[in-house]
Amino acid sequence: MVATFLRGELSSERFGADIRLCLASLGQSEQLLTSADLSDVEANAARRSVLSTTRGYGEDRELFIDFPADVTWVRAVLSADELATVRYMDYAYWYEISGGSRLPADAAERIRAGVQAWDVPNDRFTAAACALARGEQFPPLILVGDSQRELVCLEGHLRLTAYALAGFPVDVECLVGTSTTMGLWTQLAKVNAPER
Repeated sequence: MVATFLRGELSSERFGADIRLCLASLGQSEQLLTSADLSDVEANAARRSVLSTTRGYGEDRELFIDFPADVTWVRAVLSADELATVRYMDYAYWYEISGGSRLPADAAERIRAGVQAWDVPNDRFTAAACALARGEQFPPLILVGDSQRELVCLEGHLRLTAYALAGFPVDVECLVGTSTTMGLWTQLAKVNAPER
């Protein structure tokens, strides 16, 4: 999960710079994330350090306050119908852009209608949807929930929105984490998650 999360955020306008700074401070290159060798114990520790420093993972802070320790992770491929039921995290920007539903299809409809949350331009969403149309492959989404039936996006909100704008044209590779206590984290995420 750590490697997938960091790879997903490396290209983020908001979070990529912090990740690169943290990598540099550790004497690491982006290759630590783009060509992750999960059998390398030292590299795994370095990636964990980057995620801890930049997002609070394993330190019970920022995005990962009260994140369960007993998460079971599986790789999954979600169909268009399954992906359409995934919700954004419950915090202000995603709540507003989706009209309160936290569903990416609702956000896509509002974006097409020219609605902007907090006057933030929607260019990044339309650019990502165009990249999908050109056949670009995105990193896996990271989704979490109490079970696999009700999932919330942990990482990949912009990509999830792009899939919705494009009409969910393909099945999507995801990393899905479940824990019986994940519901507590999804409730707290709305208070603790930084705006994107």
